[in-house]
Amino acid sequence: MNTLRIALLTHSVNPRGGVVHTLELAAALTMLGHDVTVFVPAASGETLFRLPACRVVYAPILLAQADTVAMVEARIDAFRRALIEHDASAFDVLHAQDSISGNALAEMKAEGFIHGFMRTVHHLDHFNDLKLAAWQQRAYQDADQVLCVSDTWAREMQSMYGISAITVSNGVDVKRFSSQPDQHDAQLRQRFGIDGGPIVLAVGGIEARKNTLALLEAFASMRRNVPHAQLVIAGGASLLDHNTYTSRLLQRAGELGLSIGTHESVVVTGPLEDAVMPALFRCADVLSMVSLREGFGLVVLEALASGTPVVASSIAPFTEYLDNTTCCWADPLDVNSIAAALGRALGGRGVDFEHAVPALLARFSWAASAQHHVDVYRRFLAKRALLTH
Repeated sequence: MNTLRIALLTHSVNPRGGVVHTLELAAALTMLGHDVTVFVPAASGETLFRLPACRVVYAPILLAQADTVAMVEARIDAFRRALIEHDASAFDVLHAQDSISGNALAEMKAEGFIHGFMRTVHHLDHFNDLKLAAWQQRAYQDADQVLCVSDTWAREMQSMYGISAITVSNGVDVKRFSSQPDQHDAQLRQRFGIDGGPIVLAVGGIEARKNTLALLEAFASMRRNVPHAQLVIAGGASLLDHNTYTSRLLQRAGELGLSIGTHESVVVTGPLEDAVMPALFRCADVLSMVSLREGFGLVVLEALASGTPVVASSIAPFTEYLDNTTCCWADPLDVNSIAAALGRALGGRGVDFEHAVPALLARFSWAASAQHHVDVYRRFLAKRALLTH
């Protein structure tokens, strides 16, 4: 089979789920023998948090970003200029992983620079700003083929927007994420003072979508019985503004008598370097993923691969691939339910690491995801060839 020239577009150099997906997919497609280029907007001096084994084009962001709308506009413009400079029409596949890159491709398609593009919808956000909402809509409406990382979102795209999407799932690197400690484990514990009783980990920063306030309440409740427990909130490199929600959480932590800082009851690490993420999962006694809305929840698989039990929201998409043997379920709208699930997970009840977890992880590999993408790409190209002849 002939080699494909594939352009994967991702919105940020920072470690977000969609960006991780892009880089893992790029590496796996390259391993399959395809010619992959990752396009990513970057301010002067910025580089990707992890370099894939393929070509990377940094699209220079030229304008200062006064607010979210200006930031998005500057990144759309950066994508557009870089794609024109690198002759976007020469790629077999142009694949946007987000609304920002999707808008750049939609614009170029309307202008006749390219024949079409594909778009993966990881999840959709709710925007009060009409321009942001319109950009999000255009990025999937103008795509020639939409992909989703879960059946949940594929159904959502069909029922809510009349778009036929194809599910192409995530993967997990079980060589990178494992229960075997390395030099980073002890260093990470010392660096952040992760030295108390059981460690509850949340990855993705402080966001309303991540339901961090409810987790904080549940942790405070749980801590009455486990006084040395620590809540570690890691990550948070988002392009969206979560300052108001973060302020509410910090205020509520004070009201609950929870101190924030290194060695304290709540440790907020901020974005971490990529090399220490496997150690972070290993340092935790439980991962809490009680989000109100997710595209897939990639960190769930990474935690399980690291030997760490998971508490997950009892909602889709988690219910697609998890069950009572691979996680402890919690109602994300019920603080008591979250606290009880954390207790079950910390008590070693509910997660079968001997049989169920290995079977789950075997279902998800980046190699399989990449091959599925290639199959979708080839069907897309064959269909386009028929339409143009």
